[in-house]
Amino acid sequence: MRVPVPGGDLAVLRWPATVPQAPAVLALHGITANGLSWGPVARHLAGRATLVAPDLRGRAGSARLPGPYGIAVHADDTAALTEALSLDRPVLAGHSMGAFTAALAAVRHPGLFGRLLLVDGGVGFPAPTHLSPDELMTAVIGPAMDRLSMTFQDRAAYRAFWQAHPALADRWTPEVDAYIQRDLVGAEPAMRSSCRLEAVRTDGVGLFDEDVLAAVRGLPSPATLLWAERGLMDEPQGLYDRERLAAAALDGTGVTPRCVPDTNHYTVLTGETGAARVADLLLAAAGRGGA
Repeated sequence: MRVPVPGGDLAVLRWPATVPQAPAVLALHGITANGLSWGPVARHLAGRATLVAPDLRGRAGSARLPGPYGIAVHADDTAALTEALSLDRPVLAGHSMGAFTAALAAVRHPGLFGRLLLVDGGVGFPAPTHLSPDELMTAVIGPAMDRLSMTFQDRAAYRAFWQAHPALADRWTPEVDAYIQRDLVGAEPAMRSSCRLEAVRTDGVGLFDEDVLAAVRGLPSPATLLWAERGLMDEPQGLYDRERLAAAALDGTGVTPRCVPDTNHYTVLTGETGAARVADLLLAAAGRGGA
């Protein structure tokens, strides 16, 4: 679907429910991802909920949407999408940057959403003050930024690039392939990522804005933080661990952390174990069972 937002139309993917009076889930992707990253979760929902997943401004089908960019803009786009589709307090979910966007959307637009599910994101840490914005971006998503400037001979070359990624090398599936290929635009022999560099740069730096970092402490509804055991490159240190979460002092915020063992930052959403766990928690947040 295409849904009007300020400046143009937001591209939106929708997996409809197949049971009566099913709840709705609104799901937001990561900083260089797209809405099809939620495909494995949709399969595990198996029609028990309607899943709506936009391509955020500056990515994939929404790449032509102009700026301004930033987490607050994505949060307001999320609210506009909810109202345009007449979603009744949908469960709001987000992965990585999408989790920070979900938390801020819930704070900026109280009453519009139901419970939240934050997937390996949403709980932040203050930025090191000695780093410039460019240095900060390199430290956070350096490899992803490099990819945005690369060109690829064809779709097979892009597939091979991603199949060599440590987080996905042994976990490749047709669903992951479809999600990755949705990102590719242009013509052979100079295909490239659809992500607009300006959008990614602005959003990445914006993850450290004070209002974004503080959002998780002002949520109007309870939330679950589902965190991956391993990191972006499948390294043993994930974005979160018990020590980091203890330092984040989530007691009293309404956020309940839960670990998904043997997943990394990508497979907590796209792998079988991760996608099944996300689907269960989404249904639980909607009051339809689950864990």
